[in-house]
Amino acid sequence: MNAEDVVELYALLLEHGVQIWIDGGWGIDALLEQRTRPHKDLDAFVAFEDLPTLTAVLGQQGFVLKEIWSENHWHQHNEPVQLIGRDDHAGEVATAFVLKDSLGREIDIHVMYIDEHSAGTPAWDCNVSFSPGALQGHGVIAGMPVRCLSAAMHMRTHTGYELQDKDVQDLRRLQERFGMDYPE
Repeated sequence: MNAEDVVELYALLLEHGVQIWIDGGWGIDALLEQRTRPHKDLDAFVAFEDLPTLTAVLGQQGFVLKEIWSENHWHQHNEPVQLIGRDDHAGEVATAFVLKDSLGREIDIHVMYIDEHSAGTPAWDCNVSFSPGALQGHGVIAGMPVRCLSAAMHMRTHTGYELQDKDVQDLRRLQERFGMDYPE
């Protein structure tokens, strides 16, 4: 996934009112305001209430469901949701999934409930909570301002699993730029 694709998809979703925060490698690059390495996909968090719009917009762009993650939880949604709904359980939608288009672009989505204080509660199997500050990161990708996780939250989400070399390098860059300690 290149920077132009990220900006195009991000802008399209914002234009349709989808609350989206960029995560993962692109989120870290956004905070650093430079591309530091190649990225196979776009990792993002979205608000649960925006799932019908997200899937309709991306479906119109040719995206289809590639994968539902093992940490997925199925949740009832009051509106019809394309691509990620379960046919045999009316109204249930996935909350941790990957969409892919014919160009090979992938979007890895994890869904959150956003409360009145702008804090996020994961809808998937996750024991991390996202304080309002965690969702107030701002960065730049290809000259476009984007919302992303804060640097501190990026550090926190890189725990609990064995990090790849690219993840360790991402954390080093955040530490150098923002003076943050590594998570345990």
